[in-house]
Amino acid sequence: MPQTNLRTRLSEWGNHLRVINLARQVAKHSPRASAQEPVVFFNASSRITGLSQNAAFSLLASWGLRLAGVPVQHFVCSHGMSHCVLGTNREDFYKPPPCRACIRQSRRIHHGADAHWFKYTPDPDLTAAIKDLNVDELSVFEYGKIKGSLVTPGLTIPLGKLVVPSIRWALRRYTLPDNEVTRYLLREYILSAYNVAQEFSAFLDKVKPATAVIFNGMMYPEAIARWIAAARGLRVITYEVGFQRFSAFFTEGEATAYPITIPNDFNLTPAQTERLDQYLERRFEGQFTMAGIRFWPEMRSLDQTFLEKSGQFRQIVPVFTNVIYDTSQTHANTLFANMFDWLDALHEVIRRRPETLFVIRAHPDEMRPGTAKQSRESVREWVAQTHIDRLPNVVFIDSQEYLSSYELIQRSKFVLIYNSSIGLEATLLNTPVLCAGKARYTQYPIVFFPQNRAEYDATLDKFLDEQEIEIPPEFGENARRFLYCQLFRSSLSFEDYLKDGYRKGYVQLQPFSWRDLLPENSPTIQILLDGITGKDLSLSIRLRTNENEENQNTPFLLEDA
Repeated sequence: MPQTNLRTRLSEWGNHLRVINLARQVAKHSPRASAQEPVVFFNASSRITGLSQNAAFSLLASWGLRLAGVPVQHFVCSHGMSHCVLGTNREDFYKPPPCRACIRQSRRIHHGADAHWFKYTPDPDLTAAIKDLNVDELSVFEYGKIKGSLVTPGLTIPLGKLVVPSIRWALRRYTLPDNEVTRYLLREYILSAYNVAQEFSAFLDKVKPATAVIFNGMMYPEAIARWIAAARGLRVITYEVGFQRFSAFFTEGEATAYPITIPNDFNLTPAQTERLDQYLERRFEGQFTMAGIRFWPEMRSLDQTFLEKSGQFRQIVPVFTNVIYDTSQTHANTLFANMFDWLDALHEVIRRRPETLFVIRAHPDEMRPGTAKQSRESVREWVAQTHIDRLPNVVFIDSQEYLSSYELIQRSKFVLIYNSSIGLEATLLNTPVLCAGKARYTQYPIVFFPQNRAEYDATLDKFLDEQEIEIPPEFGENARRFLYCQLFRSSLSFEDYLKDGYRKGYVQLQPFSWRDLLPENSPTIQILLDGITGKDLSLSIRLRTNENEENQNTPFLLEDA
């Protein structure tokens, strides 16, 4: 263990030196600032000390733009929030975030860059306005005093709405208990969000940018900055980690919703079909990662006990849940208030359908071992509280039981999901899917996604009663087209610049020269340059070069909203 820790520290120190050296080279070789309006970068929620993938994407993109002669301004936190998302201690909400380590890392990556460092000053009037509010009142609280130039004078900021997804994500739970510690943290988030709003608005007045590039737009510092920018009519681009190794998705829409445009005339060629099939073969064996994390250390077949039990029922219907922090995003909850509201409704259906075996599957990342990402409001906990697993027609598969979901799908009549990616995969396995929450792929006809609750309930009863469920042929075709575009055409590859770090989810820089970030030497930087500066507004339907089938991450585009 000591040798491992020493190796990790030495590796991270070496990466710090590479970052500083490259930052100096970028500063040295960037052209003098031109008269064009600058691009603003803001990312306060994707890392504290080392480089996460999303922190690296922001850094590399800003370096590439600077080397191309684009003025870049960074908005950087320097004790700018009393409590931030990643710095929230789930065991002690009152414990301040580790600002010193975060600022030290910020100084490394912004060495030689134009950076505006903002600090935290709580507003006494706002403090007084929220001090006696409960959780429900804080969650919808709005405030109207904003400094700076806004399009609509007197516009109120929906502070509560903008911070609630972050507190749910930080606490790894959807339901927020109305106790003093939760009220404290929610008040501090609101006060900090308002401080970001004030500082960011004044910053925009000062630098007058053309575009703002902001990490995901969902965590409250970036959400409030995105809201302020939009209120001023400023173009905003958000980004998130893509679905391929070291890839990023940039969009003028909501990056976490992954809005992608598939041309009507796009059909997979034989080579593309083979490429997708090879990916699916690996994925169906559990061989895939997301943001550097592998969810399936192994994948086991269904055992004889399960097969004997399932043979006693007319049909099998799996219920695939999601991690609660992925359902905390406001765009996910359309038919139901939240995922547990959906599960409560299904509980009643399960009780009156004894002929059907319902297999409730907890997401494999729900209780991620050895990390702070373990859910505090979990499906495991819901099952224990409701005793639903005591019903004779229920099997519960916990998150750490690595049974093959794909084998289960192939034995099922249809599949129930909230907004998990397993719905897309079930369609690819030619199994009907009834979806209860908005997912990234529900923008196209891929699964059965009712428009309201009554239609959902009627469709569920119909599926349970029918002998056969007919899947529209376009579902499978759209699923393959969507997955191919999501994997190979909608994200930008940073694989030439990044490698895995010693800590899960963190990355390090490959050995490369500043010249490798010049647009003429990097398709990824050229696409970012064209898209962010607005030189090429057709990026949503155009490849930079002919697609290279041998490249596992062909850079594609900035998607339209």
